[in-house]
Amino acid sequence: MLFAPAFDQREGLGTIKSRIGISASAHVFFKETDLFQAINGHHNNAQVHAVFIDEAQFLTPAQVLQLTVVCDRLNIPVLTYGLRTDFRGEPFEGSKYLLAWSDTLTEIRTICKSGKKATMSARLDQDGNRIFEGEQIDIGYHYEPMARHMFQLDKASPIACKETPADRK
Repeated sequence: MLFAPAFDQREGLGTIKSRIGISASAHVFFKETDLFQAINGHHNNAQVHAVFIDEAQFLTPAQVLQLTVVCDRLNIPVLTYGLRTDFRGEPFEGSKYLLAWSDTLTEIRTICKSGKKATMSARLDQDGNRIFEGEQIDIGYHYEPMARHMFQLDKASPIACKETPADRK
């Protein structure tokens, strides 16, 4: 079973598309969707061998817990794909619980233009300029993967940081 968030309609409602162009139809989920009930109901009619959740950062904590119950009680593996943090370096709620409760974590590497591993996502405006403020969720293709040193976490994060001696030079 494939799932995608209802509000992500870049490729059409309920469509997952890879960066290399492969696409598939998916069940949509809303914040109110009980994923355990949806998967269990489907599993009772036709065996579910695995579950894949795209844009998993948008799951609620309750939905992440429901997915752990799918794994533990129904013995169905659940694979998720999504971002750890937003454009300010803040963890997404769903990602926070996925990182805390997952049995296995496999990172899919992305490379920054600096050549280093990208661990952050910077948001860009229509002219390609970096944006440091705004709503946490903004669906679109205007993001750039960056290594943390390029991301400038001290400028992006809403968490205050005292000036360091190196900043005073």
